[in-house]
Amino acid sequence: MSVRNSQNYIDLENQYGAHNYHPLPVVLTKGEGVFVWDVEGKRYFDFLSAYSAVNQGHCHPKILAALHEQSQRITLTSRAFHNDQLGPFEKYITELLGFDRVLPMNTGVEGGETAIKLARKWGYTVKGIPKNQAKIVFASGNFWGRTIAAISSSQDPDSYGDFGPFVPGFEVVPFNDLVALDKVLQDGHVAAFMVEPIQGEAGVIVPDENYLAGVRALCSKYNVLWIADEVQTGLGRTGKMLCCDHSNVKPDILVLGKALGGGVFPVSAVLTSHEVMDVLHPGQHGSTFGGNPLACAVAMASLQVLTEEKLPENAEKLGEIFRNRLKNIQSPLVAAVRGKGLLNAIDILPFGEGKTAYDICLALRDAGLLAKQTHIHTIRFAPPLTIREEQLNQAATLIATTIEQATR
Repeated sequence: MSVRNSQNYIDLENQYGAHNYHPLPVVLTKGEGVFVWDVEGKRYFDFLSAYSAVNQGHCHPKILAALHEQSQRITLTSRAFHNDQLGPFEKYITELLGFDRVLPMNTGVEGGETAIKLARKWGYTVKGIPKNQAKIVFASGNFWGRTIAAISSSQDPDSYGDFGPFVPGFEVVPFNDLVALDKVLQDGHVAAFMVEPIQGEAGVIVPDENYLAGVRALCSKYNVLWIADEVQTGLGRTGKMLCCDHSNVKPDILVLGKALGGGVFPVSAVLTSHEVMDVLHPGQHGSTFGGNPLACAVAMASLQVLTEEKLPENAEKLGEIFRNRLKNIQSPLVAAVRGKGLLNAIDILPFGEGKTAYDICLALRDAGLLAKQTHIHTIRFAPPLTIREEQLNQAATLIATTIEQATR
């Protein structure tokens, strides 16, 4: 196909779709493993992985087989009836991750909403917070979606501007600040603290080594539920099955999404204890599609791929190699490199005539690698966890060469 046809697809979106995204100008039509292809047939390294939803690689055969097999039997029953996939999935994921119960939903933001509802109900019925006075505390720089509740905790004007009024009972405390957290949790009306172990959309912001252990200790001290938003950091991305595992701590409520669907189907899940989950009763929360048999079959296969192929271990090993390669880039544009596992970021200083990280992303696209900037000056690099060492080194060379040539 011609370049004109790529532009035709872009023009169709611009004419008939909502302008709520600013995609990199490339039109993808195929994906396999760590690669994607555009409509002209050009191949690219995928270093975004659909914001970590494709940890298992594009179109993984085991996940596609589960999707195909289940889709030919039954796809949706609603929760008005039982189905033969939900129970086995619930048993598998709770035993794998060490929780008592799970509530499956569809998207990551639904998982966050579910966790907050659970925390509020627990706050009233277990902790004894007076009716309608429960508070949920969030870390500054958080991002967990764009629903009204999610933007009510946001500090990003693009997310919350002109969308008020906002959900009451939300407070924000500085990220990576245990002293500030200690102070706010002393309020007996606080039901939960929700935080990403590493802040993804904020620019892969990694907290101090003792931060998560401190969060666990403070939440336990003040009888506050700790909600770990691992929608982006979970399921192998940072070198452990859960990012919290690096600190050997366990949240009261765990939110998962993205890679739980293996890149082929939207699946999210909220995992917690009997005590917390049992505050919910029939009719108080649900979803027509949540826990559908197709999603359960896909999610189970997605989890099995992570464990059977040791993808968290691969992420940990290759992440070290990748960060070292980024740190060795010979360019004055590189301001910082950070990350954990295969969730990494590089800060690019402004250059040329007002050029930013976006211009580096365009140059990377031309060179055969797709990544996306966040917050103007940061590029996030998150390839599928199936990437091999030789592929990682090829991509790292491509990134280094592109950045080094940017100012020549």
